[in-house]
Amino acid sequence: MTINDIQNEVIEEFGDIEDWMDKYQMLIDLGSEQEPIAEEYKTDNNLIDGCQSRVWLQADLIDGKIHFQAESDALIVKGIIALLIKVLNDRTPDEILDADLYFIEKIGLKEHLSPTRSNGLVAMVKKMRMYALAFKAKQN
Repeated sequence: MTINDIQNEVIEEFGDIEDWMDKYQMLIDLGSEQEPIAEEYKTDNNLIDGCQSRVWLQADLIDGKIHFQAESDALIVKGIIALLIKVLNDRTPDEILDADLYFIEKIGLKEHLSPTRSNGLVAMVKKMRMYALAFKAKQN
């Protein structure tokens, strides 16, 4: 499956739900299904700047693809990062850098988040792209 295939799947899943309280619950469920990050990765270096909640993001390049792990101390935020990982996990740096993350707009996520959470979402995407950029530079 391509990044766009997964985005379309996410859009479909969220599109089936009308009420935003149910969509928030879906995000919370997604976050709670995610494996907890190892304690060794809960470092200041892995904290995402710009998030009101604490969000740790670990990225490793494995066989040319970036594997992300993350955790947050806030339930909805944990769901948001889980959603981003669902879309971008185990992709090449180029795939991540070239991805147009249109699902965020299509499911109405940005407009239904508080300004601080919205800033956090932007910060999470930026950090994932920065990892992709760094790994791409190392490969060349």
